Amino acid sequence: MYQINIHEAKTQLSKLVEIASQGEEIIIAKAGKPIARLVPLENRVDKERKPGALRGRIRIAGDFDAPLTEGELAQWNDAPIFPKG
Repeated sequence: MYQINIHEAKTQLSKLVEIASQGEEIIIAKAGKPIARLVPLENRVDKERKPGALRGRIRIAGDFDAPLTEGELAQWNDAPIFPKG
């Protein structure tokens, strides 16, 4: 882990990202005060997926895809997010 000034980090971003991708943690500072941390992402590609891992944890209602009632349609269509017109 090492600290780098934000101005220098801006000019060397590609290099810093490469270093972080190899597991190194980089602290970015402004006027000597740490303000951000550049760390590698967890590599999720290498994890093996297990089908059925959420079995029993998810419940889908029997009427999930049933048509909306008139009241539900009115709430949906009259919601303030939809512009009138």
